[in-house]
Amino acid sequence: QVQLVESGGGLVQAGGSLRLSCAASGRYAMGWFRQAPGKEREFVAQISWSGGSTNYADSVKGRFTISRDNAKNTVYLQINSLKPEDTAVYYCAARVLPGSGYTNWGQGTQVTVSS
Repeated sequence: QVQLVESGGGLVQAGGSLRLSCAASGRYAMGWFRQAPGKEREFVAQISWSGGSTNYADSVKGRFTISRDNAKNTVYLQINSLKPEDTAVYYCAARVLPGSGYTNWGQGTQVTVSS
């Protein structure tokens, strides 16, 4: 059974930084998504199984960095220069089968950015 546990969210001032972590029960291609109040969940970033390929939403390029530590089965999302519009619940997700969609999700971690 795939288990994903996010951590690292919190309340920060605009311009600050956070590092989110997602501990997985195995090694998978992983993604980060977020859902702001009243909005649909949106894609943020993804990283391949090996870590050699990453992809970002245009809205976060240059501020967010996704990375992974395969020895720990953990994926990170470094968020810099936080903006109030980054306020959302952040979810990590696993792509268990190559070429499939994201089939397993964590419980989410809240990020709140004050202006």
